Amino acid sequence: MRQPDTKSSDSIPHAGDGHSKRELISVIMPCYNAAAFVEESIRCVVNQTYPSVEIIVVDDGSTDGSVAILDRLKTEFPGQVRLLSQHRKGPYPARNRGLREARGSLIAFLDADDFWAPDCLEKLYAALASNAADCAYCGWQNVGDGAPGQEPYVPPAYEDEDTIALFLKSCPWPIHAALVRREIVEAIEGFSERRFSAMDYDFWLKLIARTRHIVRVSEVLAFYRWHGRGQISSGKWRQTMDAYTVRRDFVRKHPDLVSHLDVPALKNLVAGELLRAAYRAYWKRDLVSAQGLFREALIRGAWRLADLKYILPALLPGPIFRAFLGMVDSQRSALAPKGE
Repeated sequence: MRQPDTKSSDSIPHAGDGHSKRELISVIMPCYNAAAFVEESIRCVVNQTYPSVEIIVVDDGSTDGSVAILDRLKTEFPGQVRLLSQHRKGPYPARNRGLREARGSLIAFLDADDFWAPDCLEKLYAALASNAADCAYCGWQNVGDGAPGQEPYVPPAYEDEDTIALFLKSCPWPIHAALVRREIVEAIEGFSERRFSAMDYDFWLKLIARTRHIVRVSEVLAFYRWHGRGQISSGKWRQTMDAYTVRRDFVRKHPDLVSHLDVPALKNLVAGELLRAAYRAYWKRDLVSAQGLFREALIRGAWRLADLKYILPALLPGPIFRAFLGMVDSQRSALAPKGE
């Protein structure tokens, strides 16, 4: 990770603010075929009330006109919008590429189809600076047709509770709901690229292993746009397995940080989600995911005797497992009272 360039970290002039001097925030934005949204995302950054922001867009080989939009915006906002290119390496290599080029002492991440409230960076920075924190985070909301859980969500104040246990329970916030000091990002060496669907989770776990100086802004300032076009969030089986792996690796690497948790509690935090996700998939009749997750729960010891009636059929070959459950469903339908 490139070391900070103090000369380059001077503020970039922001439209309408004269020559304000504030710490520079580098916003890293991977982009792949986001022509429908990328201009709105970039303008939401340019129009932030925080006066000193640069945007580093890393295009990942877009073929839908995104690059033409980015070239136009780069001309419209010279020096503030920077454009880099790579070819189909994925969002995490793109973020690492952007981090190597970042000039700011503070880092934020925003995907090319998401957006922030106009005062998001201002409020995150104020909380971070006034609390001498290394990371400030906020609430968020899923938006768009078919978005799950569309109610605004403000996470708990992790810094006031058992931070490690809460982070092991689930990813604490999405990638664009936080502002981080660059020195911390460099200390944890940016993003790993080994578990594609859980690398934001891995990033936050590495951060909390490095520092507990975090602070919450208890407002919804970040918005995740749900449009169902192959988004990582839609790959639930892979995401569940990848999240398990990064939790397991965190515990193995940092036994001192989990020593206050008893063995059953720790096992539940690390592997318990495998079984919970298996049941969710089962009742939705996503049988491919359910079968794989039941098997993984058995292997990892994340089960009880009562679970065996669901786990043991999952040990059958896939076609037989699905046929068996199809027969069970048919019998239940036949036995159900008329009118149900």
